[in-house]
Amino acid sequence: MVKRREFLVGVFTVALAGQIATAATAADNSASGIYAEIPGVKLWFTDSGGMGTPIVLLHANTGTSAVWTDQVTSFSQAGYRVIAFDRRGWGKSIANPATGPQPGSIAGDLDALADYLKLDKFHLLGVAGGGFAALDYAAWHPEKLRSLVIGASTGSIRDREIADFSSRIEIQELRKLPAVYREVGASYRGANPDGTKRWIEIDEHSRQKDAPSQPLRTPNTFAKIETIPTATLIVAADADLLAPPALMRIWAGHVKNHEWANVPDSGHAIAWEHPDVFNEKVLEFVKRH
Repeated sequence: MVKRREFLVGVFTVALAGQIATAATAADNSASGIYAEIPGVKLWFTDSGGMGTPIVLLHANTGTSAVWTDQVTSFSQAGYRVIAFDRRGWGKSIANPATGPQPGSIAGDLDALADYLKLDKFHLLGVAGGGFAALDYAAWHPEKLRSLVIGASTGSIRDREIADFSSRIEIQELRKLPAVYREVGASYRGANPDGTKRWIEIDEHSRQKDAPSQPLRTPNTFAKIETIPTATLIVAADADLLAPPALMRIWAGHVKNHEWANVPDSGHAIAWEHPDVFNEKVLEFVKRH
């Protein structure tokens, strides 16, 4: 009996050591990143590791996976496994025409990464342009999602109502200015010069020269997002110049199973500007799903 107990303790110790080693390796990846060889791209990703439920983060059209530092810290401390990647043509991800068609789609790369990491069901979070791809994926593979979070995004909805709204709020010449003026709120730029400087540094090194944009698998429309059954949190930013709450409420009304939240005094870079508020709202939601 004693020998059997010693044997079981030894097995448990080896198993636990293996889990710790796996978690440590994944934690190292969170700091330094690693490549996944998937069709059409060497996809650069970070993975906080651990045994928790995965949360996958999709960055905006500005920036890379480097923008998620606060979310990786907060969500992993809450017990989740946090995964983020640079989209094809952004950051460190390298398109490879020899292994797959170009430019692919963000949703396609996400699905390939989920298979590569052997993820079962996961939470999916996308902000701004990442929200376009998150909706695209949720309509394609809802069975793979535990929940969906969209922050500060027009959703890239093609319907005329959204296009007309966007044209009415368009600020002349704004898109000719550096991205920080349309993406980061005035309150944040004034109150946090160091954070603003870091945001600019990430954005300036985000998109690779002549990299084509990845299209959605299919255009996002009201009819398409009405098919999404996934529990969804939609988070608007009060001071967003591109996707103000009134615009987001239009398309949100077509997502059947959604909840609404708002981050006060935030510009389009919602997760960067107010990570404490944003993260709290996200964690409260995903814990219920």
